[in-house]
Amino acid sequence: MLELILVWLLSAVALMAVAYLIPGVQVNSFKSALLAAVIIGLINSLLRPVLAFISFPITVLTLGLFYLVLNGLLFWLAGSLIRSFKVEGFWSGVFGAITYGIINWALISIILPSTP
Repeated sequence: MLELILVWLLSAVALMAVAYLIPGVQVNSFKSALLAAVIIGLINSLLRPVLAFISFPITVLTLGLFYLVLNGLLFWLAGSLIRSFKVEGFWSGVFGAITYGIINWALISIILPSTP
């Protein structure tokens, strides 16, 4: 349970960093980042598997590049659901999702290293 809360906090920190680095992504406060991290987590766990399954042929034809488009669209969707978290366009969504994934992965890898 503590690990889940720590991952949630690190995801919010990563989202704040994305808002600082990507011009088209805006987060009003850390509280907004916490809420957005929950929404992004729910979208990624509930909606992404269904859309990835449906778009599998397109993903294969584009050698996996469509998966980046899918990530960007879902990030953009999360920005549409919360007033205090804004993603201004498709490309901001794509670059924001890529940056968010890299920063989130790096923070979790550093803070919570997996033990064999």
